[in-house]
Amino acid sequence: MPDHLSERRLMPRLSDHRREALRTSLWFVPVLLLFAALALFVVTYSIDQAAAHGDVTLPDWVNSGSPDAARQILTAIAAAVITVVGLVFSILIVALTLASTQFGPRMLRNFIRDRGVQVTLGTFVATFFYAVLTLGSVSHGEHGTFVPHLSITVCLALTLVDLTVLVYFIDHVARSIQLPEVIAGIAHDLSNAIATEFSNEEPRQAPISAAGTLPLRLEEDGAPVPATSSGYLQFVRYSTLVEIARDADAVIELLYRPGHFVVSGLPLARVWPPDAGPDVARGLDRAHVTGANRTLRQDLAFAIDQLVEIAIRALSPAVNDTFTALTCVDWLSDGLCQITSAWHSRRAHFDAEGKVRVIAAEPSYERLVDRAFDKIRQAGRGMPAVLIRQLEALSRIMEYTTRSEQRVALMAQADMIMRECADSIPERLDRDDVQRRYDRLVAMA
Repeated sequence: MPDHLSERRLMPRLSDHRREALRTSLWFVPVLLLFAALALFVVTYSIDQAAAHGDVTLPDWVNSGSPDAARQILTAIAAAVITVVGLVFSILIVALTLASTQFGPRMLRNFIRDRGVQVTLGTFVATFFYAVLTLGSVSHGEHGTFVPHLSITVCLALTLVDLTVLVYFIDHVARSIQLPEVIAGIAHDLSNAIATEFSNEEPRQAPISAAGTLPLRLEEDGAPVPATSSGYLQFVRYSTLVEIARDADAVIELLYRPGHFVVSGLPLARVWPPDAGPDVARGLDRAHVTGANRTLRQDLAFAIDQLVEIAIRALSPAVNDTFTALTCVDWLSDGLCQITSAWHSRRAHFDAEGKVRVIAAEPSYERLVDRAFDKIRQAGRGMPAVLIRQLEALSRIMEYTTRSEQRVALMAQADMIMRECADSIPERLDRDDVQRRYDRLVAMA
């Protein structure tokens, strides 16, 4: 494949990773709005200058009075806006504190990446910046009097916009810290990650069986390539890895997948033949990204873990909120239905000549099912409602299965639920309710 085609395919994935990094920052949107405010001021100031020289006539209602009156208006606006910015930050800190306490510290990232919060902060900061610029343009001295009437009028309009944004922000925060909204938001992120993952599948991929005896050779004779930095593996550029392996005439096997923690100095990959190890090691850093946090990019298990964390917190004796756990099970079933219908276990990546170059470490379907059900089943021991809802979720997922191994993985979970039921539920009628859901699932399998 020509290099320019490979680069074209790489750029969308690389930009997706950078976009996610910017999405989880509180500074990016406010900075953009600051530049927008600067551009708006340049336009309105130019029109005001033209009006002062008689080149443009402004409407009669665009009039802010004398320079002293203009300064008072702009000073009052700037002071009020910066005060509200402090209020917005205070509300945000309280919301983040509540989220950390109620949902767990890993949920803070979801609140920080909330676009409504970022736009609210940016709107107020941009208005303050615009008001200060306009205030500085008012002149009253020996060189003449200049009052930017249009700029002041626009500043008043921005103040009205800020009031609307403030009302929206309070309503948005009040809704966003509600458990159903948090759970639905995480489920929505999972759905987006699933859609992105399966829509970006490269054509030159195949099941691990297509690699033949290469995995065995790599395990026996492969040279280890150490990681150069510690952190969570966030993103892997498989097309770049294929190019590195092709240039070295080698095969690379990744030992970790996105979401795993890698330690500097320990093996991140294996290379065969062994003498290609140094060449691969020199280029490996430009093929992956590590960081302090897990991200949804290429890590579907992360969203599953977030929903599971909320569920097991809800089932803890200190909280005892069964209905929240049931809601999490419902949304987990929705995500697994999407994964099941589109699942393709592909690990081998080929070059343009059809040679296997990269063997990826990807989670198995069984592993994803276990992550979604194991901890909730264990935390819900002795709770018929939780076991029943899990069996109902398995029934929904079963309808989307396309392979026998998928049905085997789901039935393995169902069997564990039944053993849990027999060991922990003393009431016969409750056990009968669980048994009916299990029999329904067996009939579907």
